[in-house]
Amino acid sequence: MNPSPRSAWQRFRWGWDVVFAVAYVGTVAYVLTEEPTTAIAARLVSVAALTGIAIVYLLLGRRALTREDNDAQRWLFAGVVLLLIVVAMFADSRASFGLFIVCPLVYMTLDFKPAAALTSLTIMLSLVASIVRNGAEALAILVPMIVIVFSMLAGRYITGIIEESHARAGLIERLEASQAEVARLSREAGTATERERLAREIHDTLAQGFTSIVTLIQAIESEMDTDPAAARRHLGLAARTARENLGEARTMVAALAPADLAAGSLEQALRRLADRLAEESTLTVTYEVDSPLPTLPMATEVVLLRAAQEALANIGKHASASAVLVRVSVVDDSVRLLVHDDGAGFDPGAPADGFGLSGMRSRAGQIGGRLSIRSGHSEGTDVELQVPA
Repeated sequence: MNPSPRSAWQRFRWGWDVVFAVAYVGTVAYVLTEEPTTAIAARLVSVAALTGIAIVYLLLGRRALTREDNDAQRWLFAGVVLLLIVVAMFADSRASFGLFIVCPLVYMTLDFKPAAALTSLTIMLSLVASIVRNGAEALAILVPMIVIVFSMLAGRYITGIIEESHARAGLIERLEASQAEVARLSREAGTATERERLAREIHDTLAQGFTSIVTLIQAIESEMDTDPAAARRHLGLAARTARENLGEARTMVAALAPADLAAGSLEQALRRLADRLAEESTLTVTYEVDSPLPTLPMATEVVLLRAAQEALANIGKHASASAVLVRVSVVDDSVRLLVHDDGAGFDPGAPADGFGLSGMRSRAGQIGGRLSIRSGHSEGTDVELQVPA
């Protein structure tokens, strides 16, 4: 993960450590090694004050630069540093060179306006210290004025960088929060989509298979005494349907293709559906296919297979038909599945309690297909699904 602006600021804090060390060593050396204009005791006091600034910087300043401390701690650091530099300058005016590092530290610690006021006051006090030690000189008065202007310009630049850094940090935090929210919503949407997919799979496979088994068992109960041969035939169909349902369940658990497709081609799977309906009912089922069909993605084959399953299951349960036609044809750049029955028909626009038709439309939409249903009372029903080849 990329570091935030705040952590980047912390990573480059060592640069200010180097600058501070150089300024501290240089100022102390200047106070001690230049031709003495003050007593040794005064110079030692000045050096002690400068050393106090270094200690305070190590204890408080390095953390204060990141602005992680509260306002009171940052004001404490700035106040102590300014007080010590004033003591150092009054003890030996040459200690005013320490302002080149003290002023930036104050600007990095406090907001611009209070930092500008405090550093300007401190620079003016350096002028007072110089006048006390060396008397009033025109150059001595002019230099602090220039230093104040330079300090404000540099301070404005420093505080601008810090404000921009924190603004970017806030922006990144909001962006990360937004990304986390998008990821959460995506997971929820994916979960909802997967639940809907599983609901369709269960409805189109297991639920329909169990319905067939129940129907066959009911037929067996009525045939056991009157037509043992038919009962045995229906018992065999029930056992086969149960085995196929078990295969579908295992396939779903393993997140593989439908069992019918895993066992052969789409044409073969559709033919088995048609043959099964003919065996389980008194319907005359006709199956027609344009061979060879183009190679289709697995997702497209699943949609065609599930649509045929749903349409045939609805015919068996509701249509009261005598003949069914299942036709698969290639039209231009698409594959068309037609399931027609000569049953009673229904109103396609009427509200539906089941999941079948809505699931078929949802499946078709996911692969860019189109589902149309034409039906009328005593005119039969056409269920037509057209998908991209």
